[in-house]
Amino acid sequence: MKLLLLGSGGREHALAWKIAQSPKIEKLYIAPGNAGTSLVGENITIKATDFAGLKVFVLEKEINMVVVGPEDPLVKGIYDFFKEDNDLKHIAIIGPSKEGAKLEGSKEFAKGFMQRHNIPTARYKSITAATLNEGL
Repeated sequence: MKLLLLGSGGREHALAWKIAQSPKIEKLYIAPGNAGTSLVGENITIKATDFAGLKVFVLEKEINMVVVGPEDPLVKGIYDFFKEDNDLKHIAIIGPSKEGAKLEGSKEFAKGFMQRHNIPTARYKSITAATLNEGL
């Protein structure tokens, strides 16, 4: 299996290290990666949010699976981009949809979700530029 891991942080280093141990992995690419990931796979100079660049790379290298580490590409909709593109929809992508990523990407959304579904969470108050003094 040819796998592309997106991200450049410590989380992605840990994921790359573990993924590289699988006998099922033929080739591991990390975009953009870091010094640690370069020890277990091949770093490529494409940003995790460059969806068009990732598409070209994934098709050129015949990638079978994409694992998304950081929240930014998820919040920007990379899962949806892959699943809605006829050339990419057959590729397994590990991560939530743009809507699902809102739980991680928006603390206000997550808090509201938890309250609506009776999930225990600390109290909170949303502050905007107009209500900034209330938060001070």
